[in-house]
Amino acid sequence: MNNWKTIHYLPLLLFCFVFTITQAQETNPFVEGLLNKMTLDEKIGQLNLPGGGDVITGQAKSSDIANKIAAGKVGGLLSLTTVEKIREVQKIAVEKSRLKIPLLFGLDVIHGYKTTFPIPLGLSTSWDIPLIEKTARMAAQEASADGINWTFSPMVDISRDPRWGRVSEGSGEDPYLGSEIAKAMVRGYQGDDLTKNNTIISCVKHFALYGASEAGRDYNTVDMGRIRMYNEYLPPYKAAINAGVGSVMASFNEIDGIPATGNKWLLTDLLRKQWGFEGFVVTDYTGINEMIAHGMGDLQTTSALALNAGVDMDMVGEGFLTTLSKSLAEGKIKIEQIDNAVRRILKAKYDLGLFDDPYKYCEVKRAKKEVYTKENRDFAREVATQSMVLLKNENQLLPLKRTGTIALVGPLANTSENMAGTWSVSTEQSKSIALLEGIREAAGKKVKITYAKGSNLTYDPELEENATMFGKSLNRDNRSDAELLNEALEVAEKADVIVAALGEAAEFSGESSSRTNIEIPQVQKDLLNALLKTGKPVVLVLFTGRPLVLKEESKTVPAILNVWFPGSEAGLAISDVLFGDVNPSGKLTATFPQSVGQIPIYYNHKNTGRPLQNKEGKFEKFTSNYIDERNEPVYPFGYGLSYTTFKYENLNISSDTMLENDSLAVTVNVTNTGNYDGKEVVQLYIRDLVGSVTRPVKELKGFQKIALKKGETKKVTFILTLEDLKFYNYNLDFVAEPGEFEVFVGGDSNVEQKVTFTLK
Repeated sequence: MNNWKTIHYLPLLLFCFVFTITQAQETNPFVEGLLNKMTLDEKIGQLNLPGGGDVITGQAKSSDIANKIAAGKVGGLLSLTTVEKIREVQKIAVEKSRLKIPLLFGLDVIHGYKTTFPIPLGLSTSWDIPLIEKTARMAAQEASADGINWTFSPMVDISRDPRWGRVSEGSGEDPYLGSEIAKAMVRGYQGDDLTKNNTIISCVKHFALYGASEAGRDYNTVDMGRIRMYNEYLPPYKAAINAGVGSVMASFNEIDGIPATGNKWLLTDLLRKQWGFEGFVVTDYTGINEMIAHGMGDLQTTSALALNAGVDMDMVGEGFLTTLSKSLAEGKIKIEQIDNAVRRILKAKYDLGLFDDPYKYCEVKRAKKEVYTKENRDFAREVATQSMVLLKNENQLLPLKRTGTIALVGPLANTSENMAGTWSVSTEQSKSIALLEGIREAAGKKVKITYAKGSNLTYDPELEENATMFGKSLNRDNRSDAELLNEALEVAEKADVIVAALGEAAEFSGESSSRTNIEIPQVQKDLLNALLKTGKPVVLVLFTGRPLVLKEESKTVPAILNVWFPGSEAGLAISDVLFGDVNPSGKLTATFPQSVGQIPIYYNHKNTGRPLQNKEGKFEKFTSNYIDERNEPVYPFGYGLSYTTFKYENLNISSDTMLENDSLAVTVNVTNTGNYDGKEVVQLYIRDLVGSVTRPVKELKGFQKIALKKGETKKVTFILTLEDLKFYNYNLDFVAEPGEFEVFVGGDSNVEQKVTFTLK
């Protein structure tokens, strides 16, 4: 990270010399030889990434795309799946085109392929980096067995606004944790050798700042200063680059008045010159065309703008294909820019080994043996249990006992199509296991399971339709709201405990699913309140793709288990946790607000000059607070309960001073003081008390997920180095400034126990 300094602080002549030498050293003779044989049209064709829709619905050999492939006008295909179709199309490229250049086949393999894991936000709440890396490895194994060699993942956008639907696709609000997950996902997809047939190229997205869109509205403007950009939003992208990610996707939003797809500072100065990225840049879906609506010019103008900025491949829009020749003739672009883009695309194909064997991902036997296997599904079940966050457990209502009658109620109790969540494009939704199915299987013969839907997803049929797109319908019940509620109450009255399966549907979050009201829909709140009035104990199983406003539920509901959208094995995994076969250990990676009016809200905020002084959250005039709401959230970053309890003692630091080349050891004893074996995420935060620019009140700088038997104590050690203390100052120099630091270690970001040291 020492190389993050802005380019204008380097002597220009020295930089140009080093950059030229580096480029010369990386010249690939095969790629250069092929490039020299290509016509202009063939070069531009390599930069074209159309969708595979007409290949899917028509005959591959006679489709319009097939003709373009044969003419050398396609570099890759988007969203074509199955070995048979991909092999047929690849055959056209390598047998019918003049230069026989193989194609890339890209797909949104976001949180699994056929075997589906929890949504990425849910994966992040496991805080288990090796586990997350293994999910990407398994996704690559399955996708590559079915012909895919390129995934548009991971999405590493930091987001502090849960109104934004795509918060579900990321790893939450923190740049440190987000960076660790970004590296793990890239390693998982790409492995240690891209020439192996079970590895695929990863594409980090969306570059950059997409998660900070104004008003939480998708595709909207982003306006951000460089200090915040470098310290809080750019680190996960940089981490993915450092991990060797093969491709980068430009974001839809604008940055400093220029859309990212046409932003040369972003795609060339920062990404390539400062960070040294050597892979290729692809637009998001029709990103070049959409710059027209931004007011950047017609398609020819925006296509030239994108190429000049540093884009290498045009997804779906075909602006490159239809305008670059004209722009070249008119002097609006240079042939060197086209050549560089082609060179990067060919190098990616070379690195994948496609020139040696263009059919390496097209073995039918692999697909039959390696996709959606029992082993993979068992692992998905394990992962899902690790992602669940116990938000409340009054009087130890959970785990449930395997006796008596359990009433399962709610519109999300029996909907397998919604269990995988958003961006599960390759999942066979009907094969996912609904909660009703899972709880019946897990409960055993001594438990009677009864069921009632209780309500529809929302009172509004149109809103429900919009929230259940892409084959994820909840099959709206045409009975009246009163009839549905009465049926649920009849079932509940005969039960010993009620499990209420409520929350969002799968497509209530995700792309273009922004919400202004992020509470549980009112019809479900009415159902929940009616169930609570029965006097029976109620467990809320919460399905969600974002942090929700749970102010009321946090006070009235005895137990809340947030399961996100757990994936293929959802019903079984949820039941594992409900019955205590697995002790929940997830911790939040995004803050749950008291109300939507607090947004954006995040733990690593900065103080104002008039911070609220009292810890009770009481209103104080002329301090930074609300008249009608507390400052703190309902559930903070890092929060999550267990069926057991943990005690932190003996927090120590090896020295009260640190010199520039020193490191410090921070130790703490953690004891399982409860009645269950369990896992705890031990979190370390720092605070830089005085800086040349204002610093956050806390910053995550380390975490360890440990397993403890009941009664067991473990000593946990963290090593702090100078790198952990560095940040970008006003001049965008990456520095650690001398002064006093506080170090906090505990179970969430609200930890107060601390030690101090001074950097000399």
